[in-house]
Amino acid sequence: MASKAAGLIAAAVLLCALAAYASAAGITCSQVAASLGPCINFAKGTGGTPPAPCCAGIRRLNSMAATTPDRQATCRCLKSLAGSISGINFGLVAKVPSECGVNVPYKISPSTDCNSVK
Repeated sequence: MASKAAGLIAAAVLLCALAAYASAAGITCSQVAASLGPCINFAKGTGGTPPAPCCAGIRRLNSMAATTPDRQATCRCLKSLAGSISGINFGLVAKVPSECGVNVPYKISPSTDCNSVK
């Protein structure tokens, strides 16, 4: 009986540790990619207005990036993702936040120093 209780306590401690790790991990690149996936065709295009799903994704991502580490992680991920997609028009990418009515506190560009993002 005591070993069963000890096993339950150990499992509970493990679950708490995993939950704490997950909340401390912040934004992941997969979350960034999922949020901004609808923007890819726009970013490879010639202009116009970003589609509604793109704007919804950038709003969601901006609200998730509430801390400096989250914003820096998002910046690094954006740079990594953009470098892996050919044909990106970075002039269009830079316009997406303002076109969608979102205030992103840094320029979305391959030249952005993500360590300076606050």
